[in-house]
Amino acid sequence: MTELSTHWILTLVCEDRPGIVHAISGAIVGANGNITESQQFSSDDTGTFFMRLQVEAAISQEEFSAALEPITQRYEMTWRLDVVGRPLRTLVLVSKAGHCLNDMLFRQRAGQLSVEIPLVLANHPDLAGLAEFYGVPFESRPVTSAEEKAAFEARVLQVVEENDIELVVLARYMQILSPEFCAALSGRIINIHHSFLPGFKGASPYKQAHARGVKLIGATAHFVTSDLDEGPIIEQNVVRVDHSRTPAELVAIGQDEESRTLTQAVKWFAEDRVLLDRARTIIFK
Repeated sequence: MTELSTHWILTLVCEDRPGIVHAISGAIVGANGNITESQQFSSDDTGTFFMRLQVEAAISQEEFSAALEPITQRYEMTWRLDVVGRPLRTLVLVSKAGHCLNDMLFRQRAGQLSVEIPLVLANHPDLAGLAEFYGVPFESRPVTSAEEKAAFEARVLQVVEENDIELVVLARYMQILSPEFCAALSGRIINIHHSFLPGFKGASPYKQAHARGVKLIGATAHFVTSDLDEGPIIEQNVVRVDHSRTPAELVAIGQDEESRTLTQAVKWFAEDRVLLDRARTIIFK
């Protein structure tokens, strides 16, 4: 490829039928593209075909899309074409806990996470200093009544619209979202929670876990739906613990797991590696 080549990501989803790989490969070759990475999966459960390609081609997005259009129409594909490494415009919602936000902002600054965060929006002012340290605008609004909750969600949707937000991340945002809000941003909101749900609920789950002598601490990152903490799972991690750990140590371990699990989920999403197969996800690592 020449120096003028662009590295593209192409993802596609359609009904599983013969000839898809041959057809899409032929269209890429016809556009003088070179496939540098290719992954595919056929879901027996839903009869759906999933594919992710990385392609080098000296061609504009409009020209590439036009070359692919006959194939995408023939197979009735849902598809997306983007540039490898383009920072994903991301809005982060937080409350008081800063570990997940800190991890995301640090990795973004270090070049390990391809996101662009125009704003951190919170229902408490506690993390203003952390956002300021990383040079990210911060805004807080109280959510102590139904009216304030509705106003907060309206503000989020406004920010999404005005800033072309592609992903909303709940980095330990401790509020239940309305079904209407979840529907409006379906497939574009990622949440993180600890592994104790639904067993240990409430404000002190790690104290409850310590009292019960848990042996595993983990975290789950998932898409947000109107069913609380039951959306399609993107990533999960777990670490073993024993009786010697204090409640404070369990909290620290759990926060580490939450941070790395959420950041990994956001990273995969930003790289177009996460595709939805109804109630589950397909992850092309």
